[in-house]
Amino acid sequence: MHLLLQSAAPAAAGPHFPLAFTLVYVVGFIAAVTIGSIAWYNSKRPAGWESKDRPDFVPKVDKD
Repeated sequence: MHLLLQSAAPAAAGPHFPLAFTLVYVVGFIAAVTIGSIAWYNSKRPAGWESKDRPDFVPKVDKD
């Protein structure tokens, strides 16, 4: 039992989840929300939003 505890100790004291991976996930989430918002604004308007103007920061995407 003591041998198992000794072999597990270095793993517990090892490095934690790298900061770079965390930053990739955070930046990816922000990009997904931004792209999803642009797609939503350029799609068919939900009920009650048909007469609303598009916000200035959302680019116009033409359907080809």
